[in-house]
Amino acid sequence: SKTEHLFLDIFLFYGMIYLTSPSGLCGNTRTLEGVLFIRSNDLADKDFKTIEEQLEILRSRGLTINDESQAKDFLLNNNYYRISGYSLTLRKHNIFSKSATFQNIIDIYHFDHEFRHIILQYLEAIEVQMKSVYAYEFTKVHGPVGYLDLNFFTNKTKHQEIIAKAEQQKMSRLPHEAYLKHFVNDLQQDIPLWAYVDLFTISDISFLYSISEQPIKDTVAHTFGLTMNKGASILGSYMHSMTIIRNLCAHGSRIYNRLFEQKPSLNKREKALLMRDSSGNIDNAHFYGFFLVMKRLLSADKFNEMKKSVIALTEKYPFVRMDYYGFRSDWQQKI
Repeated sequence: SKTEHLFLDIFLFYGMIYLTSPSGLCGNTRTLEGVLFIRSNDLADKDFKTIEEQLEILRSRGLTINDESQAKDFLLNNNYYRISGYSLTLRKHNIFSKSATFQNIIDIYHFDHEFRHIILQYLEAIEVQMKSVYAYEFTKVHGPVGYLDLNFFTNKTKHQEIIAKAEQQKMSRLPHEAYLKHFVNDLQQDIPLWAYVDLFTISDISFLYSISEQPIKDTVAHTFGLTMNKGASILGSYMHSMTIIRNLCAHGSRIYNRLFEQKPSLNKREKALLMRDSSGNIDNAHFYGFFLVMKRLLSADKFNEMKKSVIALTEKYPFVRMDYYGFRSDWQQKI
């Protein structure tokens, strides 16, 4: 049914339409006026459009295109529908602001691409540490292949799913991985957990941790500095948040101006660092909350490296506003 109050953010990727959480704030405002309307005739028009026709559509909506050759190349290589999500903050009701240029869209797109790769680099560090610490603490208690025993886990069905998935990975990677050949072909024995963890995704290790015995979870959480009573539960929540971000970044999804339905768990001090709307309500729907979680999980040196990389990126693309990622103007001084 149609309703004039329905606001949806369109994320269009290679011609497929994905409806996600509301976003698309335009200009300097933080109101729903900046959100893109879905028009029925827009969705119905599925005729092929040449690159030239795509440029004409953009011009008809008020976008300035100074370098047509560059714009054609960018559209051909990045897909009109994919880049449309990066222009939402430059337009209102499908009409671009007077100052908006195609170069603005390119800058936002490239910034988001490079930003995702910075985040991925440090998510990998978190994932590797989680796997290493978990394998160490688990095998210290249950031995190298205790992870295969259902009795050491609180959810046997989930454990079987995780191991079955890892076994598929093992067989797929066996022809190409020397360490797998060594255990499977040469030694013909079960793989110890400290080697087996490499077959897990960040989601797998997150779930395996969540269904492990409480003493093991507590010990792992303590290694990450989460020594409070609910430290294990908090680490489980953090790893779930990291899984969400990792999957978005790894698959090239837009982080810029995305509103997350699943928000990260933050303490009072961290919430005080978030942006607030005109009514004083905190904004924990943008990426910045996840950035704060990464600060908790990374070493101080690693986090400072990541922070410096993000600062350098903002200097490289000064047009791109960090508040569309949820960063306050004073974020560099506050964390």
